[in-house]
Amino acid sequence: MNRILPLALLLLAGCGPAVDSDANNSTPPAGAEAARLPLMIRSARAPLRFDVEVAITAEQQEQGLMFRKSVDADGGMLFPMAPPRTASFWMKNTLVPLDILFVRTDGTIAFIKPQAVPYSRDPISAGVPVAAVLELRGGRAAELGIAEGDQLYWGGCVGPTPAAIRAIEFCPSTRP
Repeated sequence: MNRILPLALLLLAGCGPAVDSDANNSTPPAGAEAARLPLMIRSARAPLRFDVEVAITAEQQEQGLMFRKSVDADGGMLFPMAPPRTASFWMKNTLVPLDILFVRTDGTIAFIKPQAVPYSRDPISAGVPVAAVLELRGGRAAELGIAEGDQLYWGGCVGPTPAAIRAIEFCPSTRP
């Protein structure tokens, strides 16, 4: 019995929630790095290229861009929705403003929430089923003239894509 108690306490100590000692870092926690993928938005001005992280696993989607100090101008995070569904996002634990783009199943942008407020717990949704949600640095959509109705493409139809994530590429038939 004296040997079992220390072992049980050691096991219980490992069962609590992970605590990040540097919660304000600009990179995902070790082991949670999301794959990167090329993405293009066909806007009225010009085709726009991005290199975004893709949140595939439930853990990656839950973490999103929380705790990041910044988002690159040509970066962001894509949240594929398979099957398509009405998605709702919030800004809890998100340190920087984000533009949140909700993408219909045909690749067009259904709704843009510009400059979503950091730390807000207010739900943000397009109110319609979407194939994906894209988060960009706050204000980037306005800077680049991205608007509702613009079309997105990602994966192999835009550029080289890691084999592990080719299954989620999105190439509507009316490519730029």
